[in-house]
Amino acid sequence: MDTAVADVADLAVLLAAVGPAADSAGIIDRIRELEDQKSAASAEQARLAVAFDLLQRREQARLGVPAEKLGAGIGAQLALARRESPARGGRLLGLAKALVTEMPHTLAALQTGQLNEWRATLLVRETACLTPADRAAVDADLAADTGTFAGAGDRSLVAAAQAAAYRRDPRTVTERAAPAVSDRHVSLRPAPDTMCHLTALLPVTAGVADYKALTVHADTLRAAGDPRGRGQLMADAMVERTTGTPGGISGIEIQVIMTDRTPFQGDAEPARLTGYGTVPAGWARALINPAPGRAHSGEGGTPPGHSGPPGPGAAATNTDTNVDGQSGSPIRTGDASRAADDPAFTLWLRRLYTHPRTGELVAMDSRARLFPPGLRRFIQTRDDTCRTPYCDAPIRHLDHIIPWHTGGPTTTDNGAGLCEACNHTKETPGWTARPRP
Repeated sequence: MDTAVADVADLAVLLAAVGPAADSAGIIDRIRELEDQKSAASAEQARLAVAFDLLQRREQARLGVPAEKLGAGIGAQLALARRESPARGGRLLGLAKALVTEMPHTLAALQTGQLNEWRATLLVRETACLTPADRAAVDADLAADTGTFAGAGDRSLVAAAQAAAYRRDPRTVTERAAPAVSDRHVSLRPAPDTMCHLTALLPVTAGVADYKALTVHADTLRAAGDPRGRGQLMADAMVERTTGTPGGISGIEIQVIMTDRTPFQGDAEPARLTGYGTVPAGWARALINPAPGRAHSGEGGTPPGHSGPPGPGAAATNTDTNVDGQSGSPIRTGDASRAADDPAFTLWLRRLYTHPRTGELVAMDSRARLFPPGLRRFIQTRDDTCRTPYCDAPIRHLDHIIPWHTGGPTTTDNGAGLCEACNHTKETPGWTARPRP
C-alpha cells in the first residue's frame, strides 16, 4: 500500500514538473496523452476490482459467510477507495466484472484510450440483458478495429450497441422493457439558486401523456392571457395537481435549520433546508417571515409556492433553529412553542443547542435500546444525509456505531444516520466502525 502511495506521489510530481508545450498543437497533444492515461488507469482499476472481489469472496467463505451473502460490502470498499458513494461503488464493480470477464475488446479499447470509462459503461449497460456468450459476440462486433468508436458520440455508440444486441437476441431485448416498468421512481436533486430537479422515471406512455397534459394546460392559460411562460405554467400545474394546493404546501412539514442570529439579527449565516441542502439566509428569512401582502412567487429570491393559505388539515411548517447554549445542554425538541400564525402557513420554532466554541450540535443520552423520538429527530437534523463517506443518500436507519449488543450506548456520539444499504454493509464480517468527530 505504501509503495502504491509513493508511486502516485511520484507520478503527481512528474506530471507537475512537465511544463506546458510552447505551441497550441503541443498543448492539445499533451491533453490527449493525459486523456489516454486516464482511460488506461480506468482499465487497470477494473482489473484490480475483479481481483479484489475474488480475494474478498474467498475470505468471506473462509469466515463462514453464507453463499447467498458472499460479496456483501465489496462494492462499498471499492467506493471508499475511489472516493465514490457506496451505490456508485457497486455499479463500478459490476462494470469491472463485465469488462474483464465478458467484454475483452471493450476493455482493450479502454486500455488504449479509444474509449473513456463513461462510454465503456454505456456499452456494458446496453448489453446487460444478453447472455455472457451473446454479450461477448456483441463485444467482438463492436471491436475497436471495426471503426465503431472513431468519432462516434454517445448516442451513436448506444445505438450501435442496441442494434448489435437486437441482432443477437431480439426476443430478450424486446422483453427487457417489461421488468423495466418496476424501476419507475421519483427523485429530488438540488439545483443552484434554491431550485431543485424533481425527476420521474416513467413508462414512456405515462411520461408522454403527462407531458402532453401539462403542455395543453399551459397553452390554454397562455391563450387566455396568463403572463407566465409555458415552462412556468407547466411547473406550477404539476405542483398544484400533485399536492392539491396552488402553493404546494399542504399537510407537508418543511424543516429549515438556522442559527438564532439569522432570523432575529439579520445575520448572513446560511440555513439548511432538510432534503435539499444549504440555502441563503435572506431566502430563509423570507420563508418564515414573508413581507406583508407579498405573495411567494418563487421569483426574486423569495420561496416558491406560498401563494395562499394551506388547505384543510394542513400540518404546521417547522423551522428548527440552532441556539447557542452551554456544552451538554439537552435538546429540547419536545419544548416546541408557537412562534407565529402567518396567514400563508403555520410556523413552529424548535430550539436546538450548539457548543459555544465548536458550533457542533450537542444532545442528550439515553439508556434505551431504541433512540427516543427527540434524539432521533436531533440525529437526523445533525447528519442530514447518510454518514458514510461520499454517500449522500437519504437517512433511512438510525444506527449504533458501536453496536448496542456489544455495549455501545444510545447517545448522539454513538448514533449515526445511515441509508439502508450502508447500514447493512456495516454488519458484514470484517467491517469495523468507530465514532469520530
